[in-house]
Amino acid sequence: MGIFETFKKGLANTRNFFSSGFTRLAAGSGHFDDDMLDELEELLVRADCGFQASKEIIDSVKAGIKKTGDDSKEAVYASVKSKMLDILGDKQTYEPEEGKLNILLMIGVNGTGKTTTSGKLALRYKKQGKKVILAAADTFRAAAVEQLKAWGERTDTTVISQGSDGADPAAVVYDAVHAAVARKADVLIVDTAGRLHNKKNLMDELSKIRRIVVREAPEASLKSMLIIDATTGQNAVLQAEAFSEACELDYIGITKLDGSAKGGVAIAVAYNTGKPVVLAGLGEGEEDLVDFDPEIFVDSLTEE
Repeated sequence: MGIFETFKKGLANTRNFFSSGFTRLAAGSGHFDDDMLDELEELLVRADCGFQASKEIIDSVKAGIKKTGDDSKEAVYASVKSKMLDILGDKQTYEPEEGKLNILLMIGVNGTGKTTTSGKLALRYKKQGKKVILAAADTFRAAAVEQLKAWGERTDTTVISQGSDGADPAAVVYDAVHAAVARKADVLIVDTAGRLHNKKNLMDELSKIRRIVVREAPEASLKSMLIIDATTGQNAVLQAEAFSEACELDYIGITKLDGSAKGGVAIAVAYNTGKPVVLAGLGEGEEDLVDFDPEIFVDSLTEE
C-alpha cells in the first residue's frame, strides 16, 4: 500500500466526517455566504482542528473571497486546504545522523502509544542496518518496562532496564547512555515516564535526564519527541501545550489517527505548539507508523 493510500485509509473517519459536512453545507447553491462559513468553522472545530486554528482558516477563506470575489465550493475548499498546509508547514522527518550516537527521548502521558512507537521506531532503524538500544526509563509503570522488553525480543534489540519497579529513571538513562557509547550504537531510544503530575515535576524529571545525556554523551545528537493520541481530541492539544512549555521539544508524533473522526488534531497541535509533526500512527501494524507528510495528510483528509 502506497503512502497516500495508507493515510487515506487511516483518516477515513475524519475525512468522512469533514467531507460529508462540507458537502452538506454546499449542497444548495454551491456558494458560501457568511453564515455558511460560520458553519464551516464550527465543522473544523468539531473535527478537532482547534478553535484558534479553525478561526484562522476561515479568516483566510474570507480574505480570499474578498480579494477574488470567488465564493464557490471549489474556491473555498482550495483555501481551506492551502491554510491547513500553511499551519502544518513543510514536511520534516526525524532521521538519525550518520557517524554519531543519536539519542531520542520519547515523552508523553500514559496511554498515548509512546512505548509502542518506541518499539516500532527500533524496528524501523534495525531494518536500516543501524545498531539500536532501547532504554526502559518509564519505571513508574511496570507494564511499560515489560512492553518495551517484549519489543526488544521481537526486534532483537537490547533493552536497558533496572530490576525493581519505581527505579530512578535517570539511573536507567545513565546506564543506557554508557551502554550505547560502549557498544557504538547508532540510536538510543529512551521511553520516559508518562506521568504528568504538574509542569514543575515534568520539567525537573526531563531536565535531569537531559543533563545526564549531555554530561555523559556530549557529542551525541539529542532530540525529544512528544507522542500524543489523536482519539483524545482537545486533551491531546492541552498535553502538547503543557509539554512544549515545560521542556525542550523538537518533534511531535500522533498515534491512533485511524481511531476516530478527530484527525484534525494534527492541525491544532501544530498551530498551538509551532512544532513539526513528523510521525503518524495510522493503524496497529508496524507499517502503519509512517512519516507525516502535510500535503498527503491534507489531501487525504479533505478528499471528497
